[in-house]
Amino acid sequence: MSTEAPKRLSNSKTRTETGLESVLHNINTLTPYGTRKVKEIKPFMPGREVELRHEFDKLDLMIGLIHDYPSEIEQLTEIFMEIKEIAYTLDRSIKNVLSVVELYEIKTFLLQTKKALDLLSDISHNMPLEFKLHDTVTLLDTMDPGKDRINTFYIYDQFSEKLGSLRKEKREIELEIRKELKQVRRKLEQEYKFQMTPKCELLVPKSDEATMKLARGISEIEQVEEDYMTITFKVKANDAVYELQKKMSDLNEAIDEEELAVRTTLSQKIAKEADVLKKNCEHIGNLDFVLAKAFYAQSHDCVRPTIVNEHILKIEDGRHLLVEEVLKKKHKQYCPVSVDLGDGVSCITGANMGGKTISLKMIGLVAIMAQYGFFVPCKSASIGLSNYMHILIGDSQNVQRGLSSFGSEMEELREILDNSKDRSLLLIDEIASGTNPVEGLALTKSLIRYLIDRTYITVITTHFDHAAVGNKVHNMQVRGLADADFNRLAKELAHANRKERIEIVGRYMDYRLYTVKNEEQIPKDALNIARILGIYDEIIDYAREIMQSDK
Repeated sequence: MSTEAPKRLSNSKTRTETGLESVLHNINTLTPYGTRKVKEIKPFMPGREVELRHEFDKLDLMIGLIHDYPSEIEQLTEIFMEIKEIAYTLDRSIKNVLSVVELYEIKTFLLQTKKALDLLSDISHNMPLEFKLHDTVTLLDTMDPGKDRINTFYIYDQFSEKLGSLRKEKREIELEIRKELKQVRRKLEQEYKFQMTPKCELLVPKSDEATMKLARGISEIEQVEEDYMTITFKVKANDAVYELQKKMSDLNEAIDEEELAVRTTLSQKIAKEADVLKKNCEHIGNLDFVLAKAFYAQSHDCVRPTIVNEHILKIEDGRHLLVEEVLKKKHKQYCPVSVDLGDGVSCITGANMGGKTISLKMIGLVAIMAQYGFFVPCKSASIGLSNYMHILIGDSQNVQRGLSSFGSEMEELREILDNSKDRSLLLIDEIASGTNPVEGLALTKSLIRYLIDRTYITVITTHFDHAAVGNKVHNMQVRGLADADFNRLAKELAHANRKERIEIVGRYMDYRLYTVKNEEQIPKDALNIARILGIYDEIIDYAREIMQSDK
């Protein structure tokens, strides 16, 4: 028997840094079974492309239903909100007699299941098997003998002819007891001129000492309550009432026994259908989860990616959802980014304000969302599944436990190298930026050389323009300020404060990527940004001279 550990696509840090954990947190499932699907979600690994396409077929179907049957889908969500967890109750029914509350839970589930089944049969006849609900109306009729279809439960007389007869006899005795006590009340009222309540009670104010003394001398009544203002007396049970109460006690025992017998029978019938009910729970979870994913895809303008067999990652106008949400709150627009990646190393260069890290996270988010069965935030995407994904961005936790930022990077880089395998997606942000530039450049170049011929899609952001030199490296540059109107920009900056100046420059930045064929094409945005933010020309010009001499 194989003891090979199951494949792990990514660690929790990668899922968090890319934004997948935030996506999962915002998938609004409505049933406990749908919520469990979110918690238990697993990625589709290479070799499961057909299954992933089938998952996307279900999402397409659901989005179509949302569009074509908005009212019915709204009704379905309302039904889902009423569905509760019944797994424990179903397990108990196998060896235990269920309580009235538990029987109510099962009846409620059966009612909601029938509503969902009726609704789905009206709007779609091509539901996948994993969505189809089994008809459990026979069990519902058993739980609801009057077929009132009301969301309540009681041990109804219809459950047992004997139970109905016992309860009828009990009601008759209760009437006789009330009649007997009423006769005593009338006698006392006539004899002592009392005014008693319909419950055969006499309320005597403590200030009325004469009536209090009289009442305490009457053998047919007894004191039952007292507060700071009033003493309450009540008619005693006489011999006839005692006999009736004894009968009542016997009847109550018989009724309890018969109700137990009814609950036992119902529990056994539920136990026989437990597997079917559990399948319905599972299918409701499937439907709830895919419906939640469809709503999420619609609200976030996500599209179905094309899943291909080769290991590529082609994204047109990709967006990072978390950043886009932040920008929307500030009434700013997100600048989509496109990439076309295959096995090998791609380097993204550009100034710090150029959004390189966000582009890296966007690539990771689109890839990992697709592999977890979600539509993706872009205009279009063609994606080949990966065996391993890792995004390396500064690790604050390691810094907190005593490692330098560089030490933290190296520790995580070792994890990447140890775990990478065929069809990996590696996203590395500003490696070696925490050490001196000479060693940092050397380490970056060496890492690129190590990764260049491996069957990984590797994307590295870097400040080191020289690191990306070589025919095998796909070098991408943030467009940045290449097309900016510097005269207009200078006018806007002239009277702005420090915070406003940063925001103004940000508005002029173009975060799209383009392929750079040689080093001469690379604009030096860091110097441009430094100049327009007020760094002296003398410093900027000398920096350019140094760059020319270092070539």
